[in-house]
Amino acid sequence: MSFGVTLVFPWMATALGGHKSARTLQFVFVSLQILYIVVHVAMFCLFGFPESRASDDNGIQIHTEDAERAMSSLLTRRTLVTAGLAMAGGASGLHFAGNYGLIPPDSGGLLGSGETLTYSAQRLLTSGQSLAREFPRRSISKVAPVNGLPPKDETYHRLLADGFRDWRLTVEGLVQRPMSFSLEELKRLPAESHITLHACEEGWSYIAEWTGVRLSHVLELVGTRPASRYVVLTPFENVNQNTGVSRVLWDSIDMADALHPQTLLAYGMNGEELPAGHGAPVRLRVARQLGYKNTKYLYRVTISDSLDNFGKGRGSRAAEGGGAWYGGI
Repeated sequence: MSFGVTLVFPWMATALGGHKSARTLQFVFVSLQILYIVVHVAMFCLFGFPESRASDDNGIQIHTEDAERAMSSLLTRRTLVTAGLAMAGGASGLHFAGNYGLIPPDSGGLLGSGETLTYSAQRLLTSGQSLAREFPRRSISKVAPVNGLPPKDETYHRLLADGFRDWRLTVEGLVQRPMSFSLEELKRLPAESHITLHACEEGWSYIAEWTGVRLSHVLELVGTRPASRYVVLTPFENVNQNTGVSRVLWDSIDMADALHPQTLLAYGMNGEELPAGHGAPVRLRVARQLGYKNTKYLYRVTISDSLDNFGKGRGSRAAEGGGAWYGGI
């Protein structure tokens, strides 16, 4: 199920017929587990605990009432002390995580603890800027699916028709030198190409070569300030292919991913100009996260110390809709 694992051990996915088949099998077996729990909880609600007596190895009869009294006696001072220490340890852990930037912006709500555990664990394990797997050119996929419709924004279509000659990428926020770059100016900066996996959370994926300039190089040019923690990425207004509703699919990443050597402002794909369906003129390419974090159709990058003033403060449009802000693989 994990793209990060199957990149290293690809046989784990192919043995099950691929990621899509693995997701189907997971759904079936989890459904059976849920059904098992529902049936047994229903049986308990209908019939309660059995009233019969139980015997231990010595044949001594133990009444249900005796068992209940034995269970209640377990709530001793030692148990209370242990629980208190556990709560204190949890609070200390949250304090530590907060001090070291290990709490994601979507840490609240019902699923917030899981998001925090995922984000902090991956940040601690990949603190050394571990690289995503890169593939040989022969592994480039013959088909690269396009997910989502191009922007409806009139300005975008005018720029597209003119070959993006008037398009500019604005970089602002907590920087010493706010700047804007034309497409040609970005192409004159040191370029890199990486052949990596683009993995969608829906289960499909493809391998492609992405060409662009390191985001870290652009951030160095504008001079990010020490308080910088996040990079907010703003695209042209897009259209949901299922509902037809227009919206700005803004997103953000932390500085660890922004400064990662494989994180690009990509303007090329498979040796050609970046196609409109894949985010022309420039998209983010962050190799260590799932596809939805690779924001397309960019025109503004904002450096900030907080995400409270962006949208609902959860870090991305996806997180506001119930998804995860961090999509690490």
